[in-house]
Formats: sequence, structure tokens, C-alpha cells
Amino acid sequence: MSKRLTLLQLLLLAFLSISSTESRRPPFACDPRNAATRSLRFCQTNLPIHVRVRDLLGRLTLQEKTRLLVNNAIAMPRLGIQGYEWWSEALHGVSNVGPGTKFGGSFPSATSFPQVITTAASFNESLWVQIGEVVSDEARAMYNGGMAGLTYWSPNVNIFRDPRWGRGQETPGEDPVLAGKYAASYVRGLQSAVGNSLKVAACCKHYTAYDLDNWKGVDRYHFNARVSKQDLVDTYGVPFKACVVEGKVASVMCSYNQVNGKPTCADPALLKGTIRGEWHLNGYIVSDCDSVGVMYDTQHFTATPEESAAATIKAGLDLDCGPFLAVYTDQAIRRGLLAEADVDMALANTLTVQMRLGMFDGEPSAQPYGHLGPKHVCTPAHKQLALEAARQGIVLLKNSGHLPLSTSHHRTIAVIGPNSDVTETMIGNYAGVACGYTSPLQGISRYARTIHQAGCSNVGCNANNLFGAAEAAARQADATVLVMGLDQSVEAEFRDREGLLLPGHQQELVSRVARASRGPTVLVLMSGGPIDVSVAKNNRRISAILWAGYPGQAGGAAIADVLFGTTNPGGKLPMTWYPQSYIAKVPMTNMGMRPSRGYPGRTYRFYKGPVVFPFGHGLSYTHFKQSLAIAPTELPVLINTNLFATKNYTTLSTNAIRVKHAKCDSPSLPLQFDVENTGDMDGTHTLLVFSEPPSTVKWSLDKQLIGFRRVHVTAGSVQRVHIDIHACEHLSIVDEFGIRRIPMGAHSLHIGDLKHSISLQAKLEGIKN
Repeated sequence: MSKRLTLLQLLLLAFLSISSTESRRPPFACDPRNAATRSLRFCQTNLPIHVRVRDLLGRLTLQEKTRLLVNNAIAMPRLGIQGYEWWSEALHGVSNVGPGTKFGGSFPSATSFPQVITTAASFNESLWVQIGEVVSDEARAMYNGGMAGLTYWSPNVNIFRDPRWGRGQETPGEDPVLAGKYAASYVRGLQSAVGNSLKVAACCKHYTAYDLDNWKGVDRYHFNARVSKQDLVDTYGVPFKACVVEGKVASVMCSYNQVNGKPTCADPALLKGTIRGEWHLNGYIVSDCDSVGVMYDTQHFTATPEESAAATIKAGLDLDCGPFLAVYTDQAIRRGLLAEADVDMALANTLTVQMRLGMFDGEPSAQPYGHLGPKHVCTPAHKQLALEAARQGIVLLKNSGHLPLSTSHHRTIAVIGPNSDVTETMIGNYAGVACGYTSPLQGISRYARTIHQAGCSNVGCNANNLFGAAEAAARQADATVLVMGLDQSVEAEFRDREGLLLPGHQQELVSRVARASRGPTVLVLMSGGPIDVSVAKNNRRISAILWAGYPGQAGGAAIADVLFGTTNPGGKLPMTWYPQSYIAKVPMTNMGMRPSRGYPGRTYRFYKGPVVFPFGHGLSYTHFKQSLAIAPTELPVLINTNLFATKNYTTLSTNAIRVKHAKCDSPSLPLQFDVENTGDMDGTHTLLVFSEPPSTVKWSLDKQLIGFRRVHVTAGSVQRVHIDIHACEHLSIVDEFGIRRIPMGAHSLHIGDLKHSISLQAKLEGIKN
């Protein structure tokens, strides 16, 4: 009797446990247990998605439709559909910035990778994909637990045009090709698309020419970015095109600012014409948060709110982050400013993405990612990848030979500076709750005994009363590590910097400690943007300088590993480090990339003045030698013979052929390089390939990055690197009218100190010269 009772009790407990789990599980659409909805066509997974979307749209009232145009979409109980919050963020880990994601309970944290500018410095496409895959695993796990959504408005792929921009830290840097490769790689990892299905839906933002937040009374809500057609196509648009065309991103976000007098979210040429028309976005277009309201309330773009609502939807906007479209779209339709069919088109785009995510496929646990849960977040493997990403992103800017430090010779380390024992500073902005932290002090303490002094109470460093103790610590130690730089109080969203120097008295602290130090002094910088550290660069008492960006939750461990040589640094700067004098010549409001009278231009592609450290700079503890192994010298450019059927043959007589007139699927030029590690330490080398167009082309840039490869080479060995050069993709440039062309003639490739010339010749398809 007692055994039977025990068995019954166990069965009852199991039943209660299952019931309890099901009651905690968030409700979902198309629940097969719901007799009222399971037979509806939009729930039938065997039907094509467009058929299911059309069926669902046909069941909605106009009032319901308008409430689905905003980020906090309403529930429709009569159809078994729950409310949905579209706004979640995953810039470098699942974030709680948006209302769609929260931490707590079984999900107290998520892996926090280095800030994007740091990860970009790795120049490692496979790493970017891996990070995206991990972030989306954790995002799906949190969605399954009812703590997150499936639509993540990341990455930020704007060009880091001005070194003062507070959000430059979120971007992959100043180069369009690098930004585009990062965008496509991270999106592929995040979305992990299988056929048309998505793990999560990524979003590339902020389209376009958005890189000013708040500078000298000019803010992003009022700013009209005046951009030439040339700059729009060959700089600002490049990463977004890569995101859509190569990354197959599910969403693009339009920005707050105007471009040439028109709000981006109401510009049909940008939205319908370019994103959806030219690039063929398979997804939805969303506004930056409250930007539709800003367009009416702040920019006064239309006379009535209904006209603003109509303008955005007709331009191609599908979703409003904010309440504006839910409030005013109904009246816009009733006043004849907009057709209900326009709203249906917008909703078709958002609903299609939700169906690609499986949100209308019934039981979530039966879906491909339904098994993911709390045990798949902050795993040892994920934490290890965060550490490895930080190691790969650290850049060695200067080394007079004292790095790496030695555990036998440097047994006591003075660790000094306002960023020496920070944790949250290391994860930058748009972050979540990290799994745990290793500060620089903690990381260095694993290698040696430490003497710690902050030197400044914060990065503002408004007083020098703590400097004496810092100097005393440096006198007692075998080596000194100064961890200085910036944080979100200096550079952040809506907070652009006023200058490029270290804040407050930081530079004084660096100089005084270096003078007092008994052993070598190493300067470690945390920042998103570049810093003018010319004084430290030229100070012989400072043996080495490291830039760590914002290195994520494991940043302190990675910094220590580099300092002591466990890791050989291989990062390269993804942006130019300008001197302080540069910013006096360039208002943030001047969007021009190219130099003009009294204006020096921007980024390494156009600015030729003095720099503190150039784009692509980064040292190693070993030495590498590059050589050309196989390098053809001629590349034919095949012309589409259909042009000649329409007598449009003037293209051959010009110096530069339009890309759309060329056969861009024609064979590439295979280049092979040998990278030899001539030192005595294993290391990683990044091969950067730049192209310079023929000198006869007057409207072009001087040189541009066209490709890169990161390769690990053991000491004393050689690795061969293959890079294919495509005329359309790599050797084309944009003319002053915004038309992409391929200049004929001799193009020069620059790979470090190597130069190689490639001659481009136009040929008719199938006709030999």
C-alpha cells in the first residue's frame, strides 16, 4: 500500500511539475491545443508564407492593423495572437537596452563580448560570425524562457567618420569595406539562416549618413546631413548594401537625421528605391525610436501628423519604433492621404519576418531552437570566446622592447589609473548584464603581485591629489601598468566629445608616474574613439602603449595575457588616430569625405595630414615578412554584349566603364602571398590589401582597402594566403555623380611595403583582342 501511495505521489508531483512549467511558459500563436485557431490558414506550416500572411491580413480590422505598425504590437486574443515587443538589442551580446529583453530568474545574465570597435580590430570575419552565432543562441534561449524577443536591432554599421562621435564605439570603424564585411558576417551569425528560416532577425542601422549625436548645440533630431551623391554611394551606403545583399539581413533601420533636406524615414528614394528596389531587402524597414514623431514635432516636415504618417508608410517604412503610426494612421487613411493597401504592404513585410522566425508555427519546443534554455547561456565555451575576442582585438601601438613582461623579472606590478579596476566600463554601451568580470587589476594579479592606486577618482580626473600615492607605487614596483582612457561619461549616445586628448589631468598622471617608475611603464588605453596620446608616444619613459577598446567581460584577463606574452597581439586599428589640432579644421556638421579648400578631408582614404597612429596600425611581439607568390598582371573586364544591340557602345571609348555595363560574374584575378614569421614567437598577421586607381582618374580617392586576411603563423614558418580580386567589387570607384565605374588602365595594389600593378582592359564577351 505504501509503495503504491509513493508511486501515486511521484506521478502527481510530475504532473504538477509539467503543469507548472507550462503555466510559466509564455503563450504562443497557433497553439495546436486551441481549437478556435489551429485550423486557420495562417497557422498551417505546410502553406507558403505569403499565403499565410495574406490570410492573416484578411482577418484583421483597420484598427488592429494600425496597432501592429508600432514596436509594442497589440495582442489579438480572438486570433490567438499575443502582443509582441519588436525592440530588442544585441550589439555585442544580448542587451537589456530595449523593452523586449529583461534579465532575471533563470536568465540573470548573458555573455558580454567586446564592444564592436574592439572586435573590428581583429579583422577576423570568422570570429564575427562565431560571436553572432553565440549571441543568437543566448537570445533564442531567453525567448524560449519568455525573457526576450526574436527581433534584434543590431548591428550599428554607420561609418566612424568623425573621431569625436560618441557612438563610434558601436561601429566597425571608418572604412566602408571593413564595416561591410563586419556587417555581413555578424548578421549571418546572428540570423543563422537555414533556407528562408531565421534563428533571430537582425537589423542594420542607422540608414543613413548618421554620425552626429550632440555637438555644439546641433543634435541628431535637427541635423540635416548634406551629402554628395559620390559620398553617399562610395562611403555611407557601402556597409548597408553589404548588410542587405551579402548578409541577407531581415531589417534596416532609418535614422533621425535628414539627408539633403528630407527625413530618411520619409524618403522613398532611400527606402523604396535603394533598400528595397536596388538591394532587394527581404524583410522590413523600421524607424529609429520616435523618429517619425521627431519628423513632425521637431523637424516640422509636414503640416499635420497625419501627413507625416502617410509620408513614411508611402516612402517604404513598415514599422514605427514609437506610438506615432498607431495614433495617426487611421485618420490618414480616412482623409485619403493613404490607402489601406499601403498599410497591408507594410504589415506583410513585418508578418513575413515573424513567420520566418517560426512565431506562427505552433509549439515552440518542437521547433529547431526549442531546446535552448538557461543552460545554453553564459556557457564555458561562450565565456572563452569572449576572452578570445578580447585578445584578438587588442592593438599594440608602441613597443620599445619591454613587452612582453616577464613573470621572473617583473614580480611586482604597480597597476594605476581610473580604468585599472573597472568592470562595467569594459562592456561599453548597448550592453546587458555580463556573466561576470575580470578587471585589469584582477587579470594582472594572476601573473604577479600588484600594488594598486587609482590615481584619479574617475576618468574625468579633475584633481591630482591622488598622484603622490600613484608615484610612490610606481617607485616600489618592477614594472608599472597605467590603465587610462575614457568611459560612457565622456563618449556615449547623445554625448559627442569636445576634444581628442585624455580627459582632465590624466596626461599629467601618465607623465608623472612614468618619470617615477622604477621599471618599464606600459600605458593601456580603454576607449571607443581615438585619443591623441602624442605626448606618451614620444615619451621615452613609456615603453609600450596598448589600445584595448572596451574589451568586454573578460577584458582584464585579455589585457594581462597580452602584457605577459601568453597572447601575441595581432589587432589593427579600424580607425585613424588624429592629433588634437585636426578637429579645429573639421566641423562635425561637414559631411564631406574629400578634402577641399581649407578642409583636410576624413579617414585614411582622403585625409593625408599628420596622424598619431594610422588606420591599420598594429604591432606584434614577432616579425613578419610578406612576399608575392603568384601575381598576374592583367585582368580583362568583359562588357555586356547586350549594350551593343541597343547601340550603347560609347562605354568602350571612355576611361571608366560603368559597373552595370560589365559582366561582373567574369573570372577573378587570383593573388597569392607568402607570410613568413621571421621571429621566435608564434603570432597572427593581418594582410591588408589596398588598391590605388590609375592616376588619370581625377575624381577618385587615393587608395582604399579592398580585402584583408588574418593568418596565424608559427615561428619560423610560412603561410600562403589566397585573395581573389574582382574588377567590379574591388577595383571600381564612384564618380562625382554617384555612378560606380571601373577605370581602365594600371591599378596599383599596396600590401604593406609591397606594390603590384594590375592592368585592366575592356573586352567584348566572346571576342578576343
